[in-house]
Amino acid sequence: MYIDLPEKRYYKIGEVATAFQVNTSLIRFWEKEFDIIKPKKNKKGNRLFTQDDIHNFKLIFNLVKERGFTLEGAKLQLKKNPESTFNKHEVISRLESVKAELLKIKNSL
Repeated sequence: MYIDLPEKRYYKIGEVATAFQVNTSLIRFWEKEFDIIKPKKNKKGNRLFTQDDIHNFKLIFNLVKERGFTLEGAKLQLKKNPESTFNKHEVISRLESVKAELLKIKNSL
């Protein structure tokens, strides 16, 4: 499950962890495991994640937590067929959004 973040240039690790409802340690772990996540670091060494990083976290979260891939399986999927993985995730996200809107409309009737 993912909670939408407000539109910003950079996000702190705590914000990312809260959005995905996971611990910050998992965010740091995935950063080490997946080379597609490349946060910037400020002078203090704090991680600052971009919109691209958030998008990549969504992909990884979907593969690992929602679809049940192992870490190695998720890495392989992202390397083997990144375009298809990105496209499928976008379609699923849009369909979930439409479903949520339809449920809102249904409940208001």
